[in-house]
Amino acid sequence: MHTLLITGPGGAGKTTVAAATALAAAREGRRVLLLTDAPHPPHGERLSVARVDSGREFRDELVALQERGSSLLGMIGARPLTAEELTELPGAEEFALLRAIRRAATAPGTDLVVVDLPPLHRAVATLSLPAQLRRYLARLLPAERQAARALRPVLAQLAGVPMPAQWLYETAARWDEELAAVQAVVEADTTEIRLVAEPGPTAADALRLGRLGLALQELPVSAIVANRLLPRGSADPWLAALAGRQEQHTAEWAAELPVIPLAHLGRDPRDPQDLALLAETEGLAPRPPAPRPGWAVEDRRAEDGVLVWEVPLPGARKSELDLIRRGDELLLTAGPYRRIVPLPSVLRRCSVSGAALADGVLRIRFTPDAGLWPRTP
Repeated sequence: MHTLLITGPGGAGKTTVAAATALAAAREGRRVLLLTDAPHPPHGERLSVARVDSGREFRDELVALQERGSSLLGMIGARPLTAEELTELPGAEEFALLRAIRRAATAPGTDLVVVDLPPLHRAVATLSLPAQLRRYLARLLPAERQAARALRPVLAQLAGVPMPAQWLYETAARWDEELAAVQAVVEADTTEIRLVAEPGPTAADALRLGRLGLALQELPVSAIVANRLLPRGSADPWLAALAGRQEQHTAEWAAELPVIPLAHLGRDPRDPQDLALLAETEGLAPRPPAPRPGWAVEDRRAEDGVLVWEVPLPGARKSELDLIRRGDELLLTAGPYRRIVPLPSVLRRCSVSGAALADGVLRIRFTPDAGLWPRTP
């Protein structure tokens, strides 16, 4: 299953581009599922649409949670809330979207899933949620403590109600299973990310930070859709100058990533005919993505006595970066984004001895701890 995640700065036209992309792929004969919140999404013989209802997702999840803990709630005298009483809380939209992505990735009879993500900054935060929450669950409810659960059913029978700790661990285990399934889809080699932007200085800044945040989560961008491009050679001097500036920014993006140019229709797309015109754009229908390279560890012990961990951070600036070693983890900060990364096993027996940023790659040097490495004869 090929999953294409589409996002971009707010107002860049990502929802329209997602719909046109899904239509373009369906025209090539692929069975496409478009996940979007567009009010009038396209439909076709090989194109189906799924919508995210975050309010319903939130109500169903909380009602189910209450049902599983009904005995415990009754013991403490709590009155369960009904579905009609519930209104979604902040953050419910992101969780509903992640669940929808997981379901879409296993949809039968589907070759390609096109996902219309939230605007870029929110998209980065949403895609990083599964890994972050799984780490929190592992720290707050570590697996080794669950061995004590063997005694809890006996205690529960004596008390007549499920023990809170048992209920808590069971709920955490279910959440971890769901988050792991979503994380597997987001991080799969068959999942890729496209950014949509209208060429200009504001978009360039937003794309740089967005790419940086995605790279920190090991989610590389495969292409940029340069949207609403004006035609060259306009008789109007102002339009001609604007088209020239768009061309300049597009060329700068193309130096780093493949760029798909999408022409301005002269109006906002309003109907299926407009989407059909955009869907004719060459290269809009995605090809299967290449495997992700990952963060490599280079062994330079023979030459320099160190191991080097290479972390691609395109567009990063030295002043925006920070790293702290804490136990077997590395706390990485890049601009407004932060990630706690488990160290590869080979680097856990080393100490951080330096780091340098060059050509969009942060190279972190690790010196082997002589007390932990085997002696060479």
